[in-house]
Amino acid sequence: MTSDTHQHGAGHWHGDRPHHDWQSAGYVQEWIDGDVTKDAERVPVLRRMLALPGLAADAPLEVLDIGAGYGIVSRLVLEAFPHAHLTLQDFSAPMLEQSKQRLAEFAGRMSFVLADLTEPDWTAKCGGPFDLAVSAIAVHNLGVAEKIAAVYAGVRTLLKPGGAFLDADYVFAGGREGHLQWLREAGFTRVQAEMEGERMAVMAAYAPG
Repeated sequence: MTSDTHQHGAGHWHGDRPHHDWQSAGYVQEWIDGDVTKDAERVPVLRRMLALPGLAADAPLEVLDIGAGYGIVSRLVLEAFPHAHLTLQDFSAPMLEQSKQRLAEFAGRMSFVLADLTEPDWTAKCGGPFDLAVSAIAVHNLGVAEKIAAVYAGVRTLLKPGGAFLDADYVFAGGREGHLQWLREAGFTRVQAEMEGERMAVMAAYAPG
């Protein structure tokens, strides 16, 4: 990754600030302090996203959070599905440490994976297979269609038959239709994407059953 992108959830592309240091604990803390102020408006959207597959609340799910960041989506998953085990992936060690601290009450139900989504072995590091993969405001930071599509293809390989991939993200690259096309090309058989405002789509894609 270059220094002007990041891969953790609930983030934004800051084109005017090209020198992010996502490996600096101090910088990450400063960034989170600003970003959490947006959580209240994001949580209702993310809860609606998690409800899309109609999963039973007591299901013993294996879940992957892609670009987990400080754990906003992870927390909602752990609260909604008390028997779920969650794997949090990020490429920033300080971000994963933040999520570990912020989600300490769920210790024992989480695993943490340091992996770069642009590296071919990121899927192998995550393990699996998973019943559910989730992400929020993370994958778009890869910037270009080829990298985003490659992540979608990787997610598909990590899911169990019939598993779901849920993603709330900006669709700057490709727009809504482009993302639907990339999900289909990745091998998902049922895909949907509803716009949340002008820039963000809430997407659901299902692996063949």
